[in-house]
Amino acid sequence: MHTHVPFARSRREFLFQSGGGLGGIALNWLAARDARASDAPVGRNPLAAKKPHHAPKAKRVIFMFMVGGPSQMDLFDPKPALAKWAGKPLPESTGRPKSQFTSGGEVVLPSTRTFKKHGQSGLELSDLLPHLATCADDLCLLRACWSTSTIHAPALYELHSGRTLMGFPSLGSWVTYGLGSESENLPAYCVMPQPEGVPEGGAPCWSAGFLPAVYQGTLLRRGPNPVQNLKPPADVGADENRRSFDLVAKLNALHAPPGDSELDARAASYELAFRMQRHAPDAVDLSKETAETKALYGLDDAKTADFGTRLLLARRLLERGVRFVTVYSGGGPLVTQWDAHDDVNANHEKMCGHVDKPIAALLTDLKRRGMLKDTLVVWCSEFGRTPNSQGGKGRDHNPLGYTMWLAGGGAKGGTAVGATDEFGLKGVDHVASVNDFHATILHLLGLDHEQLTFRHSGRDERLTDVGGLVLDAALE
Repeated sequence: MHTHVPFARSRREFLFQSGGGLGGIALNWLAARDARASDAPVGRNPLAAKKPHHAPKAKRVIFMFMVGGPSQMDLFDPKPALAKWAGKPLPESTGRPKSQFTSGGEVVLPSTRTFKKHGQSGLELSDLLPHLATCADDLCLLRACWSTSTIHAPALYELHSGRTLMGFPSLGSWVTYGLGSESENLPAYCVMPQPEGVPEGGAPCWSAGFLPAVYQGTLLRRGPNPVQNLKPPADVGADENRRSFDLVAKLNALHAPPGDSELDARAASYELAFRMQRHAPDAVDLSKETAETKALYGLDDAKTADFGTRLLLARRLLERGVRFVTVYSGGGPLVTQWDAHDDVNANHEKMCGHVDKPIAALLTDLKRRGMLKDTLVVWCSEFGRTPNSQGGKGRDHNPLGYTMWLAGGGAKGGTAVGATDEFGLKGVDHVASVNDFHATILHLLGLDHEQLTFRHSGRDERLTDVGGLVLDAALE
């Protein structure tokens, strides 16, 4: 205990001065401490591990989000019929739906990409994804997904929280609320945006919404200090730091009203902050990885180094017990993203060049470590692109039918579930809403989306609202 802290100061000032902040704000009130799953009450440990509703296939999730809307017919959903309609408007039978910047009467733009069958499954993938093509038998393509908004931010919120409005808990928050944490020394839910900027939707994409703040995602940055304000002041030694934490814990125990979940979460966040001071730097220390692994993820290439580094960090976090990791490709409006309005080929050649090799590396690395079987890998976006052109070479937003995919964690590899019409415009078979997508992810984690509820404003809220069907065809 520092002997120069005057007793006349407020308790809040005392806590701040004695611990230097201790990452409490940066940790978003995260709590931790591993606990064996049991039927006993969680008590003062908000993130104690909890039993799922049924036997899970997956224990953890890496959620890769491609910000901006990749083009399904240029990556995963070949549409040769587009060539027949090149230079003509879509037929009236399609309804010629309007999008954000197009009226529906624009002419059809065929894809110039080459599709080939890969793996034993013969899954068709574009030449933009040569590395991912080597993992075709691990992929479960959901080719008839749909969302409800053509505008980025609302669509981002929907894919993250099931609603187009901000203020609702994110998928990662619901997962950690339902399952708790496997990690004693790291946050349960971590988020890694591009260094240049966060997605257009911002922090609400990983918010805990009306759930207790302990379930909010923790923003991690590259470098030796991934969480801001975590490192203690230079003049505070380890023993002094530990004594300060112990004193804070005693004071909280003396003054904690029974059932005060907010204080429990706050106290647990300080304890986690102390443990993270030692364990977080080790988790993000890539010097312990082999040269072969670094090359596999593309850390030796400027094009792939950033995304590859973040995926490698994600793997290190997952194997240390982190439950849910979100990694973004693409940032806000002023940062490069998958929003191919001007030139779909130029945009996707650049963006695929950043992520294709690292994603294949992640799947390969997880498989050889025996982790892919119980790690659910998700590749998704807020919407897809239109089959008709914008400006001659680009494509506008299309939420009516597009592709997302799952791998590992009980997803049925080497499979394409669902189909869009001959133009790639709308889903026509095994159509999957965002609620269905979320229900399936929860199911693979052992959670029944109808039972995973939280009482808020007199209503039992859930991630899937009043919808959601598990996509049985996507399951092993």
